Amino acid sequence: MKIIEENVEQDFVKVVPDSSDDLWHLYNVIYVGDEVYAYSSRAIKSDTEASRPKSGERVSAFMGVKVVSISWDKFLGKLRVHGLICHAPEIIPTGAHHTLSIALNQPVTIVKKEWPKHILDRLKRASETEKPMLIISIDDEGFAIAETKQYGVEIKVEERTKLPGKHEADKRVEGTKAYFRRAVNSLQQLWSQNHSPIVVIGAGFVKSDFVKYLSEEAREMSKSVADVKSVNNGGTAGIYEALRSGVLLRASHQLRIVEETEIIEEVMKRLGKGEGTVTYGVETVENAANMGAVERLVVADTALRDADEPQRLKLEALMRNVEKRRANVTVVSTEHEAGSKLFALGGIAALLRFPIYQDK
Repeated sequence: MKIIEENVEQDFVKVVPDSSDDLWHLYNVIYVGDEVYAYSSRAIKSDTEASRPKSGERVSAFMGVKVVSISWDKFLGKLRVHGLICHAPEIIPTGAHHTLSIALNQPVTIVKKEWPKHILDRLKRASETEKPMLIISIDDEGFAIAETKQYGVEIKVEERTKLPGKHEADKRVEGTKAYFRRAVNSLQQLWSQNHSPIVVIGAGFVKSDFVKYLSEEAREMSKSVADVKSVNNGGTAGIYEALRSGVLLRASHQLRIVEETEIIEEVMKRLGKGEGTVTYGVETVENAANMGAVERLVVADTALRDADEPQRLKLEALMRNVEKRRANVTVVSTEHEAGSKLFALGGIAALLRFPIYQDK
């Protein structure tokens, strides 16, 4: 994400998204009631009686809409902002409904009545290049490869296999080589795009054998292996286990998803032990904030994005309150497992500096 101009005194920020992650960030930054400006196209129907309704000419123009709804398709990488036209050339009627398709590498201007700190922080963080990480989880029953995104992980490849038994040593050796070759080929296709760091995880000795095979058969790619870790499960389950357990921290301490997962796991751990240094729910968190007890506030992105304006303003006031008291605020994506856990707690929780016990 490139931040072209930031002028919160005049209520606008101009950015250029350059990845699907950036579109996801904008999906969480643009709210109903904002104004969004970008180049778009629209069919202009002729006023002549002879013309037919479908004979309108499509023109491209710089347009602005007052936002009514936003949709994001993470699989197609498309962000659409629907609203009422508030700015356009004279040939385009203002007040009409229109949908802006936000394109990569094209400027977008967002106008808000107020720019909360957590939104500006999000844009600044998005502007810092973060190379994705590839995770391959492999055992003797199959492998899965995932790529980290700032909104979570995306499973790219998954394959199940059945290797010959240990009593058929020769067949097992040949079968394992063919299996490893398929895994390397799949990994190579993804790695060649960005030369991303690779983490190999798995149960038993298979992961170590795979790393050895990788170093022999794909030396250049093997240089990108940042870590090798043991997990109890293979495949997709192993990837999510690695995220929960924190074994990826050495290789990915800057990745947003790992940070968010670590925080939510701490929330769940304290809740599981019945500790008084954690709370959740808007009212109890607000009470803790007023007492200066909040050390870290975590809010689900959907709690902000899907809230009506009064509820969102209440949450943002709470976020400002804890920030003034030198607490950290983290907005967690519900596109991955940790965010789903937070959503189940009502979308807001807090780690506390000291215990607070509620009257029964």
